[in-house]
Amino acid sequence: MSTDQHEHPDSGPDGRVDGRPDVRPGKGSDTRQDRRGDVDYGDRNVTLDADEDRWAWRAKLRRNKATHLAYRIAVGVVGGIVTIGGLIMVPAPGPGWLVVFAGIAILASEFEFAQRLLAFGKRQLERWNRWLMAQPVWVRGLVGLATLAFVWLLFWGYFAWQGVPQFVPDWAAQWLQRLPGVD
Repeated sequence: MSTDQHEHPDSGPDGRVDGRPDVRPGKGSDTRQDRRGDVDYGDRNVTLDADEDRWAWRAKLRRNKATHLAYRIAVGVVGGIVTIGGLIMVPAPGPGWLVVFAGIAILASEFEFAQRLLAFGKRQLERWNRWLMAQPVWVRGLVGLATLAFVWLLFWGYFAWQGVPQFVPDWAAQWLQRLPGVD
């Protein structure tokens, strides 16, 4: 089956995916500018094809089987470690979800499943932002206060569990140790 015969699972009757024109070979313009960021998820490959990559040095690596495999393994290991590290950080105070998304972005540089997951995450974040910005100012303020309260609760829980870290300045450590349950 040629690429022209593959239909994208999310494409509409006009051949568009997420409002973007279908720019696969044989479907209109095929310039690098027009294709930037578009990947044909209809193929059976787990990784990106050389012609789907917008960075020339990576496309060159993909053309050689040995370098493609080595690069794919390296990206998989690094992206997996960063993603797992972020998942471990999620319940602790800090940028856990940010690290998870960074790990998925690393994986998405090579693997199509991660690109789909990253695109899904971006769409959900975009939906959330659109919804939040359409709300009155008082609702946005409440969401901000709830977020701040949640972060403070995580920090308090961490300090109550582990104690105040040594790198915290003395003036801040004295203030934190006055909180109930923090030693």
